[in-house]
Amino acid sequence: MSSVTENGDITAGKPNEEKTYKKTASSAIKGAIQLGIGYTVGNLTSKPDRDVLMQDFYVVESVFLPSEGSNLTPAHHYPDFRFKTYAPLAFRYFRELFGIKPDDYLYSICSEPLIELSNPGASGSLFFVTSGDEFIIKTVQHKEAEFLQKLLPGYYMNLNQNPRTLLPKFYGLYCVQSGGINIRIVVMNNVLPRALKMHFTYDLKGSTYKRRASRKEREKSNPTFKDLDFLQDMHEGLYFDSETHSALMKTLQRDCRVLESFKIMDYSLLLGIHILNSNMKEREGECSQSASDAKRHGGQKVLYSTAMESIQGPGKSGDSVTTEKTNTMGGIPAKSHKGEKLLLFMGIIDILQSYRLMKKLEHSWKALVYDGDTVSVHRPSFYADRFLKFMNARVFKKVQALKPSPSKKRCNSITALKAASQEIVCAISQEWKDEKHGILAEGQSYASLDEEVLGSHHRPDLVPSTQSLFEAASLATTLSSSSLNADDRCQHDQPTLYSSSKGLPSSSTFTLGDSAIYLTSEQSTLEMENDNASVLDVYL
Repeated sequence: MSSVTENGDITAGKPNEEKTYKKTASSAIKGAIQLGIGYTVGNLTSKPDRDVLMQDFYVVESVFLPSEGSNLTPAHHYPDFRFKTYAPLAFRYFRELFGIKPDDYLYSICSEPLIELSNPGASGSLFFVTSGDEFIIKTVQHKEAEFLQKLLPGYYMNLNQNPRTLLPKFYGLYCVQSGGINIRIVVMNNVLPRALKMHFTYDLKGSTYKRRASRKEREKSNPTFKDLDFLQDMHEGLYFDSETHSALMKTLQRDCRVLESFKIMDYSLLLGIHILNSNMKEREGECSQSASDAKRHGGQKVLYSTAMESIQGPGKSGDSVTTEKTNTMGGIPAKSHKGEKLLLFMGIIDILQSYRLMKKLEHSWKALVYDGDTVSVHRPSFYADRFLKFMNARVFKKVQALKPSPSKKRCNSITALKAASQEIVCAISQEWKDEKHGILAEGQSYASLDEEVLGSHHRPDLVPSTQSLFEAASLATTLSSSSLNADDRCQHDQPTLYSSSKGLPSSSTFTLGDSAIYLTSEQSTLEMENDNASVLDVYL
């Protein structure tokens, strides 16, 4: 018999026998879940609707269900157990936010037996799915349940801001107590619908340390592969149109930042790939399975629960890659590097691992033996950045524009080259004109200043003509501004202009030499008192 210890570890057992979790048969766990949820949700309908308060996140309700029954509970053939419900009013709000009515919730979970799923992970948790393929029920450890209860206020705030997310959607947290053993369970949305066959399933973390499916996992009929397997099988990645790729990456970035703010790490992206180009016989089998499932759950859907709704809302669909006979089930359309049309189903899972002391120690000793950046356990900020980088660079890619034929490409390249050359010539010409115009305007300002001052002294021999100044300006365009230097050596070589008011030497002179423009400046003490006495001249 396959069993699970107190810590959730799997112990060896005989095949084809019922699984046990914490020495409790899975059939007893499923029966207790259905009885407990049926009672607590039915009892919750009598409570009036109101706003969620902070204390509602920490409320725990408990009911005892004996096997012989009581005035409030029905009789059953399972051992006596106590059923606890955590934050019932808060989770009722979450279910209402996703459009889940109490009757639909009860019908999905309690009307038909739960279906047990295999667990590819190392946690040893049991997984059950409802017959309507809408809800996943997972057993969690004590620390995970405690962490989720502390997370609820922040989770509530995040869902209010953005109900469309790839993060798990929690619909209830419960505990079954029997024989001194606590079995905690959480009800979530189902990421991978059973109505469509998943040809490939991957658990991606963005790390490479021991991230390959085990031999035992590969022998399963529907194995779950890991990062290194994806890089080997889908080395070119998965291709999306630009709009879908942008929406997907924005959703992942937003979700990772939320997880980082809660100091959560070691989460995964569960990715299911359905190939639409499969053989006809397989597709017929899927259609019949889909029809039977549709009849079983009456077509009731949970808001924002599908992959496409999680990233873009219900307005988008996969019409571009699907046919009229294909039920997309809310999958995201994509293509492989081989040109195969795909439907992708995905969601972020295992978010109840916080970076506590044990995780820090685990990362420390692994980093001593292996590359610390490749192990899955890492600080939340680094983990989020590595996760996003892996998804954007290796997994999800944009569809590139189609390449033109060689003849058209040649014509287009010649036309583009001509246009580019014209643009460059025009840009250089315009830049030359602007620069020359600036220098000319500066020269004109200097000329007007000289004419005004020197005209009163009747010294036309010191004033250069406008034509010569323009010529000097055109030559000056080849000189950089760094060539404008102040040099005292030129004071003795250049002519000096005297002030008209005081007759004292005071001048500021520009001279154009062979390789630079020299600025000579000299100012008397009297000129410091009267700034109007200073004169600026330009000499060639």
